[in-house]
Amino acid sequence: MKKAEIKLTIELDDNNVPENITWESTDSENKEKLPVKSMMLALWDHQYKNSLRIDLWTKDMPVDEMKRFFYETLQTMGDSFLRATGEKNIVEDLRDYCAHFAEKMEITEKK
Repeated sequence: MKKAEIKLTIELDDNNVPENITWESTDSENKEKLPVKSMMLALWDHQYKNSLRIDLWTKDMPVDEMKRFFYETLQTMGDSFLRATGEKNIVEDLRDYCAHFAEKMEITEKK
């Protein structure tokens, strides 16, 4: 069985606020640590039937980038939900909400 490992490294300041976040994967062609400004990790605990989450962002994460990060995360959650369940109707509703979110947050299309 093939295995891969994903490693996250979080550097904190004296107040435990993230200053730097890097990630690396044993399954990636690129073997170096890659810097990121924000991360969301969601896991499902089958035994207790609940979600476990870690949401972190560095103190220098720009607000406009955080808005786009949330928007893109919502969009890709819809993609994942559709692949996992086949529930097209609710995913269309989520897409509608994502368009509303983008409008309210003044998120423009990437160029």
